[in-house]
Amino acid sequence: MWSLLVLIGAAAVSAHLQDGAFEGQKVFRVIPQNDEQVEIINSLARNMQVDFWQPDSVTLVRPKMQVDFRVEADESFEVEDFLKESGVDYRVLIDNLQAALDAQFDSKARTSTHSYEKYNTWETIEAWTADIAAQNPDLVSRSVIGETYEGRPMYLLKVGKSGSNKKAIFMDCGFHAREWISPAFCQWFVKEAVETYGKDTVVTTLLNSLDFFVLPVLNIDGYVYTWTNNRMWRKTRSKNAGSLCIGTDPNRNFNAGWCTLGASEKPCDSTYCGSAPESEKETKALADFIRQHLSTIKAYLTIHSYSQLLLFPYSYTYQLPSDYKELNSVAQAASKQLASLYNTKYTYGPGATTIYPAAGGSDDWAYDQGIKYSFTFELRDTGRYGFTLPESQIKPTCEETFLAVKYIANHVLEHL
Repeated sequence: MWSLLVLIGAAAVSAHLQDGAFEGQKVFRVIPQNDEQVEIINSLARNMQVDFWQPDSVTLVRPKMQVDFRVEADESFEVEDFLKESGVDYRVLIDNLQAALDAQFDSKARTSTHSYEKYNTWETIEAWTADIAAQNPDLVSRSVIGETYEGRPMYLLKVGKSGSNKKAIFMDCGFHAREWISPAFCQWFVKEAVETYGKDTVVTTLLNSLDFFVLPVLNIDGYVYTWTNNRMWRKTRSKNAGSLCIGTDPNRNFNAGWCTLGASEKPCDSTYCGSAPESEKETKALADFIRQHLSTIKAYLTIHSYSQLLLFPYSYTYQLPSDYKELNSVAQAASKQLASLYNTKYTYGPGATTIYPAAGGSDDWAYDQGIKYSFTFELRDTGRYGFTLPESQIKPTCEETFLAVKYIANHVLEHL
């Protein structure tokens, strides 16, 4: 029976990976040296299908910026020739994306049981949310805050010892569907909180004094799609009026400088801002929940990947937030905590100046709602694997990130 389960699980997992959809696709890195080279990258994007990994749109490319992008197999040699002829230095980060995706899974034999050190399907995560709450009734409860475009319930876990008038920290994962390490962290966080309660003094104090609202996956439809159809999908799966292109970028869909800098009005673009702020059922459910609990929620943490960054507002403007000094020192100390375990180096600072401007993000929106401690994590790595981070890195990534989150939470508690 077990071996049958393994086979069924393995078949399901790699159904779309085995069809070799990404065979021969390459991921390039270029660092344009001047405006002329930026224009060369722009012309590439105009003339062929280019999927920008970092930054997430060609419009954000600037001189001296690290630019990672994926191209179709049949165009990769053309791209190399074009870059060579144009005198643009480049590196091939991933030579065959299909091989990198296959290598993400540490073992080909997979069961449908949940594991904290593997990437789990949505069905497995959904079952896990029920299990973890049932097994730890004194620390974890589960509720539904809305449903996705395709009708899936959005589960929220509340982690903490019951008490009256407790303040809370809100954390979400899985905004962008292909960033698989993100939901892995939300699951790890809940496990770690539950397992170390009563053993780790800081965790015990935190759970006694605060509640943690954890949304394991915001963009569930997109996440499911990355398992079944297209591993590189990023957006939601909603239909767009007057366009054949599907989906909105949920992290450009909030009412914070909506659809200005670094967001696109074109439904086919990966940074499409949507037809209006909170046009997506997923972002509206999140925003509604936070608005209803504004007096309680004192920090907002949103987990993305990749590039090893700890960002705070603003991203929709170059203007610094009024709490810049404190936020910067918290980010600095949290980054130091994170590095203490495996020496993983994080860059920190306000979004717009640290990486690039991007309007309509959830962190800026939360900050503008009055949630001072609003941070975005961009987890491992810096591009060697990008969105194909192997399962062997889930544990170390989550362990180090947990230290940073614990530091931020403790700071919040001390400054209530």
